[in-house]
Amino acid sequence: MDRIEWQHLPAATRAAVEQCTGTVTATEAAPHGVMSRLACTVHARAGRVFVKGTQRDDPQAWVYRHEAQVTRTACCSPHVLFEVDAGGWLLYGCEYIDGRYPDLTPGSDDLGPLVQTLTITSQARWPEELCKKPLHSRWADFLPEDVPAGLQGRGLAHTDMSPHNMLVTASGDLLLLDWALACPAPAWADAALTIPRLISAGHTPEQAEAFARQVPAYRVADPANVTVFARTVHAAWEDWERTRPLPHRAALTAAARDWAACREAVPLP
Repeated sequence: MDRIEWQHLPAATRAAVEQCTGTVTATEAAPHGVMSRLACTVHARAGRVFVKGTQRDDPQAWVYRHEAQVTRTACCSPHVLFEVDAGGWLLYGCEYIDGRYPDLTPGSDDLGPLVQTLTITSQARWPEELCKKPLHSRWADFLPEDVPAGLQGRGLAHTDMSPHNMLVTASGDLLLLDWALACPAPAWADAALTIPRLISAGHTPEQAEAFARQVPAYRVADPANVTVFARTVHAAWEDWERTRPLPHRAALTAAARDWAACREAVPLP
């Protein structure tokens, strides 16, 4: 996605944002992410605000509306502060979180807060007033035709557990950012999707599983369903690595392969 800088937005769009924030004195482009036409931190009289969005006629504009709606209901996430529809652009302002990306390597102090966040978010139900394809439908090409009922949950799942979608605050809390891919899924889906991230960060599959089992929803999940899920994650990521290659995908696909192989070779508790 080609990014646009704040100063290149239409004057009407910038003026509409400044009605919410006060005069913008400086901006910083977001260092990560590939989706948003605009993603930046603005410095203004009201303080720092994170602003993201796209042109109103962008076919993906609905994604931003969806993300804002989900973020308003999600826990362990920044607050949505405003919506601006002006000058042909649709922008959302979110609470600026002063934090850092977590360290997911073995022994990191950030693993405890991550367990706590996954435990809290696993208890949230999908807001049924929001229409979104559930995770098992998103992955229909990689699942058995007869999808197990245990993979058809209606929890509110983030589904993109990259450490770049997490921030650890000064108080030690871990928040989840960028809810654009959120959808209905089993309550344990985010804990499961964290496992390949941990393997990629240096954990063995057994260590990553032990981490996930600290989340009650994952601990009580049917092992057979989790194994199907692991196999599906590997198949989907392998397909995306081939058809939509990105620099980080090879390592994640390898991690997903190791997780699936471990579960199929030795049934884990």
